[in-house]
Amino acid sequence: MSRALIVGSGGREHALAWKLAQEGEVHAVPGNPGIADVAVCHEGSAEDLDGVLETVRRVQPDLVVVGPENPLIAGLADRLREIGVPCFGPDAQAAMLEGSKAFSKELMAEAGVPTPFGRACSTPEEAWAAVRELEDLGKLPVVKASGAALGKGVIVCDDTEQARQAIRRAMVDREFGDAGQTVVVEERLTGREFSLLTVCGAGTYWSLPVAQDYKRALDGDRGPNTGGMGSVSPTAWVTPDLVAQAEERVVAPILGALAARGLDYRGVLFSGLMVQDGEVYCLEYNVRFGDPETQSVLPRLGSGFFDLLREVASGGRPSPLKVEDVVAVTVVLASAGYPDAYRKGVPIRLPERLPDGTVLFHAGTRIGPQGLETSGGRVLGCTGLGKDLRTARDRAYRLAEAIQFEGKQFRRDIAANAH
Repeated sequence: MSRALIVGSGGREHALAWKLAQEGEVHAVPGNPGIADVAVCHEGSAEDLDGVLETVRRVQPDLVVVGPENPLIAGLADRLREIGVPCFGPDAQAAMLEGSKAFSKELMAEAGVPTPFGRACSTPEEAWAAVRELEDLGKLPVVKASGAALGKGVIVCDDTEQARQAIRRAMVDREFGDAGQTVVVEERLTGREFSLLTVCGAGTYWSLPVAQDYKRALDGDRGPNTGGMGSVSPTAWVTPDLVAQAEERVVAPILGALAARGLDYRGVLFSGLMVQDGEVYCLEYNVRFGDPETQSVLPRLGSGFFDLLREVASGGRPSPLKVEDVVAVTVVLASAGYPDAYRKGVPIRLPERLPDGTVLFHAGTRIGPQGLETSGGRVLGCTGLGKDLRTARDRAYRLAEAIQFEGKQFRRDIAANAH
């Protein structure tokens, strides 16, 4: 039987383990209590590359799938390929598409990818000058930490005072650590967003079903940005023409620019997209599966996922998989206070039996003295599946309501505008 090792411990990794376990033997480092139901979990950390390599030597997998971005940015894929282990994930140079928004902007300009006007700034004074430049053009700013900030380094501003505070948070208070040492000040577009996850290998690509993510913490797209409070797939308003436009203008050119630098991208390319006046713009690239988009996308895929990832990891071309005619909605349950300070170690009570048509993905959980308890800001992902959007939403929320822990918070409008 084929054997895979997943690196990571969140909801995205649980979704990957759940899908791959249907087709092979799965191991994970470090995994989480939910992943342990479908895989063998090994102690360690995704950030400890030497430790991951030691686990690889013990497990002898046919495929390694790297979930989070930091190990890729640190060169885990490079080190695995050096010892002949197929790795689904780009090398360190290509991973800078996510590791540095400044580099990403530079490469987008080189490749002709449509993206909002933006400027990389290494001092607060430069950033403030860029904000004023946009203000003079009658445009609002977005302030982005250039480095990897776990999906939380983007501050959408409604006025210049918010922009001033955002620059201070990133560059003076160092709220995002080293990720905010450089910021990109970008023109704020208005429109609707969707995410495109594209499996890339051997200079070719195949896009997974489209998903829509919900970044803001509160209903009505209010509150601070988070790592994602829910997702839905498919998204009826995203037409095949929009997907084709995104592939032609956003995916293919950036792969070409990477290839021109001698980089063979093996992995999934996440394109965060905005549609304004019918035109697709790239807001950002990530170099791994989106979270929580993955929890809504993978349940819609037919068989062959294991072979698809292994073929790409080995240097081959991606082959399209069947997409099931089902709607998936994922509602994230978060700790009180998220995305700001939150408690850990809060006991979780799960229902004895999950409602029909649902899948539960663990994101920030652990086994403690009281049994299952919280260990992160985003705790669980409740995915509902159905023949239509209403059924999928009802099932996701039925599961969300059935789970109990003190301070549980979640948005009640996930997928309400997906038509």
